[in-house]
Amino acid sequence: MAMLEVNGINVYYGSIHAIKDISFEVNAGEIVTLIGANGAGKSTTLQTVSGLLRSRTGSVTFNGKNLGGVPAHKIVSMGIAHVPEGRRIFQQMTVEENIEMGAYTRPGAEYAESVENVFRHFPRLQERRKQIAGTLSGGEQQMLAMGRAMMSKPQLLMLDEPSMGLSPILVDEIFEIIKAFHEGGTTILLVEQNANKSLAISDRAYVLENGKIILTGTGRELMQSEEIKKAYLGG
Repeated sequence: MAMLEVNGINVYYGSIHAIKDISFEVNAGEIVTLIGANGAGKSTTLQTVSGLLRSRTGSVTFNGKNLGGVPAHKIVSMGIAHVPEGRRIFQQMTVEENIEMGAYTRPGAEYAESVENVFRHFPRLQERRKQIAGTLSGGEQQMLAMGRAMMSKPQLLMLDEPSMGLSPILVDEIFEIIKAFHEGGTTILLVEQNANKSLAISDRAYVLENGKIILTGTGRELMQSEEIKKAYLGG
């Protein structure tokens, strides 16, 4: 059984039909990427999985449990963490306080171990632990958002445009961290404009266009597809 199964969901913003009957799955241990142009429905899909939006039809199932009607904070405690586009850190809090906010679903005894794990992946955050989060660079804020999500020890980590607006060197660093999370046993569902980078690390990928899945395959297959090269890889 897949860890995450999305079956026939339809999501609307008022009268706008944003997600049109899409189905996909993520198996334990995979990195799966959703690629597509702006407005294709990628972020809406992640928000529906994490309970921030609701589908009118179909189902979202995680480890065999239907998430329909489950509040977003309960979905976090079930093992799904969502790092939204734009980072959404608590700007006025310190780095350390932001990280603490990610641990509200964890028993107190595990807190120190979780913090240590975050600082191991993000030594820069440890150096800046007392700094106000809003004064961090864009790359550091992205690291903080990812570190905060990892505090809940998710089975499934959903990342929405983690490399957006970052310099090429920081993009490389973020992708190395994603690979390290994956090697540590976290399953990853990735939404990313940088199709080259995301397909290169993905087991499988789905291509969204106007709210529909139009193509699926392994990361390697899609990287070699002429259609994908023209549309997304600058080929």
